[in-house]
Amino acid sequence: GDGCGHTVMYQDSGTLASKNYPGTYPNYTLCEKKIQVPPGKRLILKIGDLDIESQKCESSYLTIQSSSTLHGPYCGNVMPVPKEIILDSNEATIHFESGSHVSGRGFLLSYASSDHPDLITCLERANHYTKAEFSRYCPAGCRDVAGDISGNVGEGYRDTSLLCKSAIHAGVIADELGGQISVTQQKGISRYAGGVANGVPSHDGSLSDKRFIFTSNGCNKSLSLEEGFLSKSQVTASSYWEETNEFGQLSQWSPKEAWLQVPGLAWASNHSSNREWLEIDLGEKKRITGIKTTGSGSTMLNFNFYVKTFTMNYKNNNSKWRTYKGILSNEEKVFQGNSNSGDIVRNNFIPPIVARYVRIIPQTWNQRIALKLELMGCRIMQANSSFTHSMWQKPSQSTETSLGKEDRTVTEPIPSEETNLGLKLTAIIVPVLVVLCLFLFSGICICAALRKREAKGLSYGLSSAQKSGCWKQIKQPFTRHQSTEFTISYNNEKETPQKLDLVTSDMADYQQPLM
Repeated sequence: GDGCGHTVMYQDSGTLASKNYPGTYPNYTLCEKKIQVPPGKRLILKIGDLDIESQKCESSYLTIQSSSTLHGPYCGNVMPVPKEIILDSNEATIHFESGSHVSGRGFLLSYASSDHPDLITCLERANHYTKAEFSRYCPAGCRDVAGDISGNVGEGYRDTSLLCKSAIHAGVIADELGGQISVTQQKGISRYAGGVANGVPSHDGSLSDKRFIFTSNGCNKSLSLEEGFLSKSQVTASSYWEETNEFGQLSQWSPKEAWLQVPGLAWASNHSSNREWLEIDLGEKKRITGIKTTGSGSTMLNFNFYVKTFTMNYKNNNSKWRTYKGILSNEEKVFQGNSNSGDIVRNNFIPPIVARYVRIIPQTWNQRIALKLELMGCRIMQANSSFTHSMWQKPSQSTETSLGKEDRTVTEPIPSEETNLGLKLTAIIVPVLVVLCLFLFSGICICAALRKREAKGLSYGLSSAQKSGCWKQIKQPFTRHQSTEFTISYNNEKETPQKLDLVTSDMADYQQPLM
């Protein structure tokens, strides 16, 4: 049967393991996978773990076949396994075969292109490193690899935690893509608080000598903690529940109760359907990098309401609602929410949402739709100056394109449908009108001065100039140019670029210098 287990392959990196890893792999199985990176790159492989029960690699073994070289077979202790294999091509075939055996974990390996010589496997931990600061490349597919992590993105992670799995938990990289991580090791703390984030559970941890944190881009703060945010923002919903308790008292589970910072009830819908929604108006366009959710039990212990899964919609002024989609697919992304009513669960948006309005649309829930939430992010100006982290790098759209490190660009965030036409027209037309007014005012002043001197009998040169009026006097210093056109571009690809004629043929004879 198929002896392949956990497999995640992206165009630039990936992870591959035998079936049941780290448990015992099955008898008489075969796993054969072709892996590749973009043309023009060399393939780098790192074997994180190899435990195959075979003395002479006769019935159970692992081989790596490139275009011209066979690496292996690897098994038991017959042939030492190299820490790193650099192939002479951009593709290879991984072949794992098993016979009859009693024990053995099988194998786990990671690969990447030669653009990432600092590749590590999913099994490396922070305590494997002695440097206070270091940077490494995590392959795609480390989220579901067995191994514990302890800690959180705020206080840091215990140094025994898996590096790449912790980076996914922290929202530094996406599991589908992998990416570069920058780590700083610091003195440990007495206790590490765990929690679920981005589908990765983190456990509470005890005292350790060291801990590590990830370099942050600065755009992961709670938006509701900004000064005046709660007063500027507005929360609305499709419906809300009005509860009457056994004493006849009325409680409103209204949208204004939805913020985590607001004590008391949560928001709860009056109906149970996936057409219910909670909408937040942020007051202005912001960069939203994540969301924290919890259920009714965080404040009301006698209720067990929470949202299990949800989707996200977003929009800006005068635009339509758009659905947040997966990184590598064009399908609506379903976020994993809470598994109980009391714990806080975090999900990061990679890439981030840039919008003024967002909607949370529950898909599945326990007993009744109810939640409290917090949005994380920053203002647009702050984001533009600080977003250089690799977590925002945009994946190439084609595996046929060779991408070097120098070709990487910062990922465009989820785009806004708003156009800035009004600002662009204002920036062009206002200066033109100001210049025209200045010249008109100057012409009037000159005419007034000429007439005043004529009244006093003063001569101003040729009589023809005097008879033809003041406009002839100021006509000469300026030359007539053809109409100048400026192209106004739109952010929306559907819009057709238009041309704005700033200087028409019907203008007066006087003319301002070209802008």
